[in-house]
Amino acid sequence: MTQHRKRNKNLGLAELVAIALGGMVGGGIFTVLGISVSLIGTLTPIAIIVGGLMASLAAYSYVKLGVYYRDEGATYSFFKRTYPSSNFSASAIGWFIIFGYISTLALYAYTFSSYAISSTDFADNLWIRKSIAIGVIGVFTLINLWSVNGMGKIEDLMVYTKLIVLTIISIVLMTHGTTDFTTFMEQMNTDMMESNVFSILIVASLTFVAFEGFQLVVNAVSEMTRPEKNIPRAIYSAIALAILIYVVIAMGALFAIPIKDIINNKEFALAAGAGEVLGSLGTNLVILGAILATSSAISGTLFGSSRQMSVVAKDGFFPHLLAVRKNNSPQNAIMAMALLACVLILVGGLELILEFGSVTFLLVSLLMAVANFKIRKETNSSTFLTVLAIIGLSVGGVLILYYELTNNWEQMLAIVVLYVLLALGAWGFAKRKLK
Repeated sequence: MTQHRKRNKNLGLAELVAIALGGMVGGGIFTVLGISVSLIGTLTPIAIIVGGLMASLAAYSYVKLGVYYRDEGATYSFFKRTYPSSNFSASAIGWFIIFGYISTLALYAYTFSSYAISSTDFADNLWIRKSIAIGVIGVFTLINLWSVNGMGKIEDLMVYTKLIVLTIISIVLMTHGTTDFTTFMEQMNTDMMESNVFSILIVASLTFVAFEGFQLVVNAVSEMTRPEKNIPRAIYSAIALAILIYVVIAMGALFAIPIKDIINNKEFALAAGAGEVLGSLGTNLVILGAILATSSAISGTLFGSSRQMSVVAKDGFFPHLLAVRKNNSPQNAIMAMALLACVLILVGGLELILEFGSVTFLLVSLLMAVANFKIRKETNSSTFLTVLAIIGLSVGGVLILYYELTNNWEQMLAIVVLYVLLALGAWGFAKRKLK
């Protein structure tokens, strides 16, 4: 999430696209690239495109609900206003979206640490990696507590610089590639024979979290010009640009870096591969891009999600202590988000965090599609597209769970237990509010 500062009024299309891109291109591609290549090889760009199409389906309901309600509360407020008589529904969506943000916060911090130490002797030390991840969350927690306004310009600089660096990385990798186009296509044909559509869909579902962030446009609804036009234009344009950026980076990596190296170093694949191709300059360039991308995403996620947590707490679905603000800053919520993200880092590995985040945002997006279907006449939505979104997002969630069941059932059990705990927590607070 990179919706992280008080912006000027009258935001135009260019600013809104930048906000959404800043939220999406936040370290996800650095995390998912190695995992995707390890599963389907050179078919990774295809899976990224499919994942982007899934994100577009998810975005359809956000766009329609955003234009209809024009509520800065976005996901949580949309569902609460669509189902006003159900405390449990409001509580559940609040719990799911907040813990989805916590998982992305942990994911970005984990990716930051993986790349930060990728060129050192500690690159494969799990606990040093986790310690650095927790440390970077601590740093941005202090920054958010200390000065919200002071971070605005710094984060803007990180957002735009990371896009420039990612572009440079992609161009350099593709122009220095050791694989020619013919060889690449032959390998793709081989991977196509060894894999299947089912495998591509699984990877597309796993990488869905890399497109999470387009919802930030809706949060700026009261500060934008012509929301009925700019909400859909900004969101769909940002998703298309994110797909393009991710595909170019993936192609650059696959052309320049041997697949076995990407797989062996999947938690910092780009840095390891760029080092082999371009030496220390390439490694340092990739590390810089990863650190910039994850830093802006960590700070923005912590900022935006803590305010969402405060809103949910104010409605009585989290402890009231989390709703308390000091100088309009929800400091208790900021610290709670950071602490819970650190706990997730301690108990889970990269793939658990990634898959929990993808399942969570698929689930939340599914709930948005269901809400939009309920009031599709009011939002002037296509029944076909809304139903297609419901089916597509449902299939995506099931595929991730199937992948876990067949490859790592203990990890799937951990995800299920997390959801049971979240549902129980949401039910408990909803019941308490009725008293």
